[in-house]
Amino acid sequence: MAIRAARRGALASALIFGGLEIVATMVARPVATETFGSDLLAGVVLALFSLPALALLGAGLTSAALGSRSSAASAGLAMGVGIPVAAVTSAMIGAFALVSAVPGAGNGADVAGVLLRAGVTAAVRISPLIALASALWVLLVRRVSRSASA
Repeated sequence: MAIRAARRGALASALIFGGLEIVATMVARPVATETFGSDLLAGVVLALFSLPALALLGAGLTSAALGSRSSAASAGLAMGVGIPVAAVTSAMIGAFALVSAVPGAGNGADVAGVLLRAGVTAAVRISPLIALASALWVLLVRRVSRSASA
């Protein structure tokens, strides 16, 4: 039962916060256009790079979200703090690997540095959305778990 709940938490996290990452990429327009040439393409590529980290964080915090109300609140807080860190770190690693693997694409370290700066800026700009999405994630995980066990 715990494994199924963790899978649902991972899926919910990837869907909710992956979509939010596309929004964050649109907020960081100059970096997206400069790096990938298209805002939407950049958002999708960076969201794809970050999906594993977002899903792992969701899976790891699902058990806390299913506990007491105070545990659920702390899981939501951990999501709110951890999601930007996980998304930016994973996107940096993916972009570094992609740019380094393509001959003539540029310096992977430079792209990773630009993504770090832009990711932190975008996360600060959409922080209210991250807080709302974290609360939504906790509510969704608790509700789906309750309905699945009934």
